[in-house]
Amino acid sequence: MLFSHGAALLSMRGIKLSSLCLLIHLLQDEIATVLVLENQDLQDLIKPQNVEFHSLNLNSTLHWQPGRAGEARETFYFVQYKVYGQSKWQNKDECWGIQNHVCDLTNETSDIQEPYYGRVKAASAHIYSNWSLSCRFTPWRETKIGPPTVTVVHSTKSLTVKLQAPLSPYKRRRGSKIPMTNYYDLIYQIFIINNLLEEQHRVLVYEGKDKIIKIEDLRPGISYCVEAKTYMPALDRSSVYSSRQCTMLQ
Repeated sequence: MLFSHGAALLSMRGIKLSSLCLLIHLLQDEIATVLVLENQDLQDLIKPQNVEFHSLNLNSTLHWQPGRAGEARETFYFVQYKVYGQSKWQNKDECWGIQNHVCDLTNETSDIQEPYYGRVKAASAHIYSNWSLSCRFTPWRETKIGPPTVTVVHSTKSLTVKLQAPLSPYKRRRGSKIPMTNYYDLIYQIFIINNLLEEQHRVLVYEGKDKIIKIEDLRPGISYCVEAKTYMPALDRSSVYSSRQCTMLQ
């Protein structure tokens, strides 16, 4: 009888241990599932948003915004790029594990007729988001043009305006930067403002390709200001106005 009672106790304990092991396994599976779901949520929350190229005078940078979770203190970003049609993505070493929201890809997009893609992923608390992809970007077609550099020399009744085309980031063999006129057929527009008038309207006084323009038949003793713009006929696109250059005619 004692033996039979002991065997029964051991059997019951075995059942309890088996149930306990089963419960532990179920809890472990539940915890693992919760962790996976939490990781997926965090991946979605830190995924970069609004990935896009910005380009001025062929200086091309990739920009993005933090994910929906906002900017965590320890969020790092990783950037890759490729030419449209290629299968392999290239790492941008200088933008691998950075905390900025911009990456300079000017050198990587130097073949300005080619279309490119960029993409960014984020990492926070050892969790990595999926990649966020930019739209297709072709530097020649999508870069913005800057205004020319303007120098004004005055005489008694005239102004001589000297223009210098905006410069690209790319260099000749001797080291000087290549002007944007090497890549585009550019037209300059010059505007003059008479500061004596209450309503200081810009008046277009020249449109063409000359780099030295003389504006004559002006009134002595009047302050004039000059501004200029660059226009790309091929893309029907104008620059912003140059900085205003003002002078008083003697």
